Amino acid sequence: MDERLSVGALMDEAPYSISEDETLLMAWEVVERSGQRHLPVVRPDGCCAGVLDRAELAVACAAAATTLSPRRVRDLVHSHRTVTVHPEDSLLRAAAVMTQEHLDALPVTELHGRLVGLLTARDYVASAAGLHRRVKPASSGPARATLPGLPPRRAERDHGIVIP
Repeated sequence: MDERLSVGALMDEAPYSISEDETLLMAWEVVERSGQRHLPVVRPDGCCAGVLDRAELAVACAAAATTLSPRRVRDLVHSHRTVTVHPEDSLLRAAAVMTQEHLDALPVTELHGRLVGLLTARDYVASAAGLHRRVKPASSGPARATLPGLPPRRAERDHGIVIP
């Protein structure tokens, strides 16, 4: 991997993201359907509020439905410190941040904090193995919207069943 590469060269420019005002159940649905392990959370102004990990979301969603229904994404994500990088930052700097903060994913933001992508440890591994393929944005906007356009649930997608 070329140490001179920038974060922008490896990041996923089109991750699914979710509003901090959505329910935890909706966040789980997005993670399930998208196949992402990390789900960036955005505030109404488009700024990044943090990243939810699939495992912590699964634990949170294991609660009884009556207690889970009113819980919002902000309830879970605001308990974390948000660390971000910028597209022009070096991959070496991003790797140092990920290592120091014990993170598997970093939201990538522009100068004013708006989410523009996601950089994961998986991106590093794929790049080191020569397998990385850059994901182009679905539109000219920032991160891909949560809904519509989510693929079918993974189990249904793997068995060829398509949900309209």
